[in-house]
Amino acid sequence: MSPIQNIVILTGAGVSAESGIDTFRDAGGLWEQHRVEDVATPEAFARDPDLVLRFYDMRREAIQTKEPNAAHRALARLDAEWPGALLIVTQNVDDLHERAGAKRLLHMHGEHLNAWCTGCDARSPWTGPLLDRPGCPACGAAGSLRPDIVWFGEMPYRMDDIYHALNRADLFVSIGTSGAVYPAAGFVREARAAGARTLELNMEPSQGSHWFDEARHGPATALVPAWVEEVLGG
Repeated sequence: MSPIQNIVILTGAGVSAESGIDTFRDAGGLWEQHRVEDVATPEAFARDPDLVLRFYDMRREAIQTKEPNAAHRALARLDAEWPGALLIVTQNVDDLHERAGAKRLLHMHGEHLNAWCTGCDARSPWTGPLLDRPGCPACGAAGSLRPDIVWFGEMPYRMDDIYHALNRADLFVSIGTSGAVYPAAGFVREARAAGARTLELNMEPSQGSHWFDEARHGPATALVPAWVEEVLGG
């Protein structure tokens, strides 16, 4: 078997759960008696912008109180020490990978700590509330900012870059994902078709677990550091 050079890692909510960031599914998928889908779509934002902004303001505030865990730190170590190509594609919209030190990172579903101006298309770092309709830092327009989050029905970011990396990967690793949300759920098949070895690290078998060459089940804070230690040779 040829040596591994190019690694693509997909991370999902299971990586951040142990830092105290709840997943929509684990929380029952409800927020103030609203289905999460009803506060995470363009239609919901058009219908009741205050509700949507309040939901995201609360989550933006909450993630700033959380800390990276051992899984985030292990992936940051791998990023720093791996000599070949590496890309961490995260479905998570928190900044815990960055705070742990990861650099080769792509947020396919956007970021809580950004605001997107629908007027001038600028994305600006943002840590405060949006409910009071602040002006855009780039163009000054008031009321044009929305969370820089990919909502249900919107296209994830940088898909061309992701597929390019998957098609060059020797190893694809999925960590802490349900295997239920597309297009990310299809990445394992894309990587397999390109000849990559595939590994799942998850609390329990995902919906796509049968597509992986190997699966290890348990908490990310235990599995990920042990795997990184293996890859880097102890």
